[in-house]
Amino acid sequence: MDLNQRLQSIAENRLFEWIAVSVIIASALLLGAKTFELTPATQTLLEIIDWGITVFFVIEISLRFIATPDKRKFFRNGWNVFDTIIVAVSLIPGGSTDQVLVARLIRVFRVLRMVSIIPELRVLLNSLIKALPQLAYVLLLMFIIFYIYAAMGTTMFESINPTLWGDIAVSLLTLFRVMTFEDWTDVMYETQAVYPLSWIYYLSFIFFTAFAFLNMVIGIVVNVLDKEQERAKAEADRIAGVEADIDNRTLLAEIRTLREEMAELKKQR
Repeated sequence: MDLNQRLQSIAENRLFEWIAVSVIIASALLLGAKTFELTPATQTLLEIIDWGITVFFVIEISLRFIATPDKRKFFRNGWNVFDTIIVAVSLIPGGSTDQVLVARLIRVFRVLRMVSIIPELRVLLNSLIKALPQLAYVLLLMFIIFYIYAAMGTTMFESINPTLWGDIAVSLLTLFRVMTFEDWTDVMYETQAVYPLSWIYYLSFIFFTAFAFLNMVIGIVVNVLDKEQERAKAEADRIAGVEADIDNRTLLAEIRTLREEMAELKKQR
């Protein structure tokens, strides 16, 4: 086994992946710890740990790069490009106050590396991305409903409460509050005092948005997720079949070699 194969076996080892996940979790906890008031000694210790985590990330991504047989294919993978950018930017030292702020913000994104390491999270994110084209039409239709109801709300309820219904932009925010059920009954009771039948306005809006359209969004995402999981399973089965076929060919070749050697021994006798 040459060096590349050894490094590849290490990079693909499940234990190594979980060590990387543990380091990412430690990085997230470290970021949270820095938001508290700490003693200078503790801050120094956390900085040392932070640089240790950065060094680990550099070693980990370098190992994966070296273990890749075709180096050009390494950067054809979007996740590898993302990991490389995050690690590279993390190495930028913070000089001024603005640079320190940018460096801290970049280190926040290191937590996203967990998505690139754990395959199940990659499937979830890929499913969400692939569902976006279908979701766009549902969201467009939802915006149209929002806009119609906002225009109606501004027309009918502006005189009752200009703070909530003063213009169409504010009305859109009010309707978002209604859709998320954030004290929406207070808004309804206020308009009901003037328009007793205004409850129809709110209930119909909630039915269209919170019940109908949001459930459509969830249904689309779940459908795409099922397809992605089936595709991932089919790909895993295909790879397993190829590996089994290779093993069978190797075994057959070894059997032929043994038979030839046995035939040679018989001839010698």
